[in-house]
Amino acid sequence: MPTQTNPQKSTKYIFVTGGVVSSIGKGITSAALGRLLRNRGFKVAMVKLDPYINVDAGTMNPFQHGEVFVTDDGAETDLDLGHYERFVDINLSRSASVTTGTVYGAVIAKERRGDYLGGTVQVIPHVTNEIKERIVGLGKSTGADVVLAEVGGTVGDIEGLPFLEAIRQMKRDAGPGNVLFVHVTLIPTVGPWGEIKTKPTQHSVVKLREVGIAPDVLVCRVKEGLSAEHREKIALFCDVDAEAVIPARDVASIYEIPVIYEEEGFAELVVKRLNLPDSDAHLEEWKTIVERVLHPAHAIKVAVVGKYVQNGDAYISIAEGLRHAGIAHNCRVELDWVDSEELENEGFDVVGRLQGNDAIVVCPGFGARGIEGKIQAVRYARENRIPYFGICLGMQMAVIEYARTVCGLTGANSTEMDEKTPHPVIHLMHDQYRIEDKGATMRLGLWDCHLSEGSLAARVYGTTFIQERHRHRYEFNNDYRERLVDAGLVCSGINKEKNLVEIVELPGHPYFVGVQFHPEFKSRPNRAQPLFAGLVEAALKAKQTGG
Repeated sequence: MPTQTNPQKSTKYIFVTGGVVSSIGKGITSAALGRLLRNRGFKVAMVKLDPYINVDAGTMNPFQHGEVFVTDDGAETDLDLGHYERFVDINLSRSASVTTGTVYGAVIAKERRGDYLGGTVQVIPHVTNEIKERIVGLGKSTGADVVLAEVGGTVGDIEGLPFLEAIRQMKRDAGPGNVLFVHVTLIPTVGPWGEIKTKPTQHSVVKLREVGIAPDVLVCRVKEGLSAEHREKIALFCDVDAEAVIPARDVASIYEIPVIYEEEGFAELVVKRLNLPDSDAHLEEWKTIVERVLHPAHAIKVAVVGKYVQNGDAYISIAEGLRHAGIAHNCRVELDWVDSEELENEGFDVVGRLQGNDAIVVCPGFGARGIEGKIQAVRYARENRIPYFGICLGMQMAVIEYARTVCGLTGANSTEMDEKTPHPVIHLMHDQYRIEDKGATMRLGLWDCHLSEGSLAARVYGTTFIQERHRHRYEFNNDYRERLVDAGLVCSGINKEKNLVEIVELPGHPYFVGVQFHPEFKSRPNRAQPLFAGLVEAALKAKQTGG
């Protein structure tokens, strides 16, 4: 990738908003554009401006909000930061997540300290200034050529107004040629002939103009594409150039989107409008990724067992981690979403439900619901020599299953599920006992892990020292370590600082690994996370050799 800087020395700002409907694809649009700009040699900083009043995403229900993405420095954030990291291939920090909760918290704290010199504290200028300071500060702290900021929610939402006002002011503050507004909208089709309707987009742009923002680029979500006639119509009624109407058609894989945007001239237009030096897009590696996604040489099926499977976004990083591992092995990974609650129903055919899968992943989660179903999935994988990967709670369930079935510790459990269990093989971390607040109080962020020489984990990683991201309160109970190890369980990864078991595995099994951390957060399409890659490799080998 070429090294290139902005000769004008001024940071450029791109703001991405959305209209017509929620979940329209602003995050993917931002991530794809970030990828194209980085490929051109620009240093890109990404930030999500989230209007919800929560301080962070840590206490949100996965059914409602999807997964909580964790950064190296332990911020619990919106899942869009995962898209940014995966596409742009950068590690973000808590400064990449700005919520109404953090903004108002900071403003109130300043008022209590007397920072406003007795003045009346108002949305304008105090709240909007706080938002702008965070955007500008991110650019300065990262040395970015371009700060790409996505505004959460939909234009017209009352909670989003302070953020829209802040980015409106940014155009004046940053000066001419330094700010670009990208608006993502929906172009629906109606009727038996699929007639394209541009009116919702027109109304969305009107709503944006009501707060003083005129979009420079319209990214139009559309099923199949836009004719030149439709682009001209949208351009006329929305007061943008026809070349600035970018169709975003439905695709088989999100990883096609940067290639499609490049073909539509999106990045070239942005570079020109921001007076940035242009260069080649350098998409060769990315096109290879897309080719492997669309035309793989192999295929496997993986059961993903969790309790939030009704919302696929709840495990989006796990799903992408498996797909990245498939890319690495030129293999399509078909995901079989399995509700763990279903597995624990009396008389349910667990074997019949899990048969036909080449590997099993047991996902993270909280609380007692669906736990016994996860344990049944672990047992099926262990006894039938199906490649298995347990993540966070999935590791804890593997330990519980092994304690019950192999060690004979009847009633073994986690104190999270059963405070009176006779064998608490998983228990609350010691430094969690006096904590009452739920938000941002877990063991979070990047922690060291030392791997045993000759272990499966060390072989897969190719090293004996790793760092991975965490999000948990409960841990392996060391009081039971010797008994479990004597029965054949290998504790192959240890955090020496806390003497915490981070990885367990079973020798003699094709692939049986449980990890306390969340490796999915560090996976990339061009650089599969090693444990996911190892799982897919084991599943392919078992399928090709017949087990």
